[in-house]
Amino acid sequence: MADFLMDIETIRARARQEIEKGPVTDAYGADLERVLQVLNEALATEIVCTLRYKRHYYTASGIYSEPVAAEFLEHATQEQEHADKIARRIVQLGGKPDFHPDTLTQRAHASYDASADLVEMIKEDLVAERVAIAAYTEIAQWLGDGDPTTRRVFEDLLAQEEEHADDLRGLLERIPQHGRA
Repeated sequence: MADFLMDIETIRARARQEIEKGPVTDAYGADLERVLQVLNEALATEIVCTLRYKRHYYTASGIYSEPVAAEFLEHATQEQEHADKIARRIVQLGGKPDFHPDTLTQRAHASYDASADLVEMIKEDLVAERVAIAAYTEIAQWLGDGDPTTRRVFEDLLAQEEEHADDLRGLLERIPQHGRA
């Protein structure tokens, strides 16, 4: 392992260069344009997930719907928080968060769902969570040490998406097949 040598004068001089880049310095090791594209795809994913959970919350019906709808609302709130976190990171990196509604579903990893059946709603939400888990795992691995801050954002999202998937699996296990509403 090489010795850590820090030339503070060189670091200070570099910090003054390209000051308009904010936190993106010469030490940034990722492809910034691609990172911003990936972040905007994740932003679209989180917005679509928020909308899907909101729809499921408002349209859930049947004997088992009350606790399931409450879970949908909690997940919708958390997905919106994810979108906000991603949008903040995009801006921090000097990009522009893309909230354009015409292209949201094309850019999103997960799909929107308009199921009317409670069990189908849960299953579609679980599929979407599994898609996000797979995508965010791959993104975190791809980022590696090139952008550790963005990698940690995705690792944090990943942990919550795994929790959502576990919650949904638990809901499916508690609803008897004849209890479909």
